[in-house]
Amino acid sequence: MGRTIRQTKILDLISKKEIETQEELVAELKNANFDVTQATISRDIKELGLIKVLSDSRKYKYALEKTGNSNVSIKMTNMFRECVISIENAKNLIVVKTLSGSANAAAMLVDKSGFDGVLGCIAGDDTFLIICKDDFGVDKVMQKLHDIIK
Repeated sequence: MGRTIRQTKILDLISKKEIETQEELVAELKNANFDVTQATISRDIKELGLIKVLSDSRKYKYALEKTGNSNVSIKMTNMFRECVISIENAKNLIVVKTLSGSANAAAMLVDKSGFDGVLGCIAGDDTFLIICKDDFGVDKVMQKLHDIIK
């Protein structure tokens, strides 16, 4: 499996679980059928710009580093661009199709972007749904998403 898919899985894992060490991350990836070494994970952590933050349970865990004025890293934007297959809308909903296993990480970009009019996202394996407040907000969000994947 490629680096982009593995790094997308890392983002997915850290969004769902409190992962404190590289060894835990290696174990979680191996459970998800990724054959990785600690050295590979170390490089991925650096490339993704992951940092350790204090969680609600008072443990340190891996999280995405916030860069500049944006909550979305350049790497996360690039991963979104690489994993999105299609974007379609119906009324106040936007359906985004992704590569298998990438929907959660791609939905994180939308959540962290704070697009006006977005109530939230629901992600599956290869599809995520963006729920907008109304039909009018959909056009703006669709334009922003298309700008990202260009």
